[in-house]
Amino acid sequence: MTRAKIAEFYARLSAEMPEPKTELNFHSPYTLLVAVALSAQATDFGVNKATGPLFKVADTPQAMAALGVEGLAGYIKTIGLWRNKAKNVIALSQMLIDEYGGEVPDDRHELQKLPGVGRKTADVVCNEVFGQATIAVDTHIFRVSNRTGLAIGKTADQVADRLLKVTPEEFRRGAHHWLILHGRYLCKARTPECWRCAVADLCGYSPKMLAPAAKRKTATSK
Repeated sequence: MTRAKIAEFYARLSAEMPEPKTELNFHSPYTLLVAVALSAQATDFGVNKATGPLFKVADTPQAMAALGVEGLAGYIKTIGLWRNKAKNVIALSQMLIDEYGGEVPDDRHELQKLPGVGRKTADVVCNEVFGQATIAVDTHIFRVSNRTGLAIGKTADQVADRLLKVTPEEFRRGAHHWLILHGRYLCKARTPECWRCAVADLCGYSPKMLAPAAKRKTATSK
């Protein structure tokens, strides 16, 4: 995708979603960190359902550490990989207490030192609560970036680095949200809904799905 098309691509997405935000429920840097850590291979809806009751009793590193692994597990057993996630959340909470004064650091590299926190989680926290122009790459963004030709890469890190290079500065703050929501609700894994996509004429995907279900027809990319 050319730079001119990339600028237009983001301009259209921003026009449709002027104030994009995460669909995870949180009320502090710490609760967002925990929510994102729990969201790997899980839906935001499922995470929100679990963290609603959880954050009423433990919304600080100190309260979470006091719960312990077994105590936390009782709240998150409906989430995939809950055993490892429980261990990581308790460990990262204790590390925040021991090494960061109970505060969530606003630096990606420091965040990645926490147990269970990879680049994607760190980038989400830096973007959402600290206002940094980071672009977190999950499965949706990885798919959209490669499928459209926006940013080609074989790994999430490659795509993230490429997105930071090609995304115009004025769109970097919201890019993560626009791309993830676009992938979640329009540019779906099995069948991208090109017939209702505002950027279908800009992307490199072919053949495009120009009608739903039985009425579907295909066309090559423009």
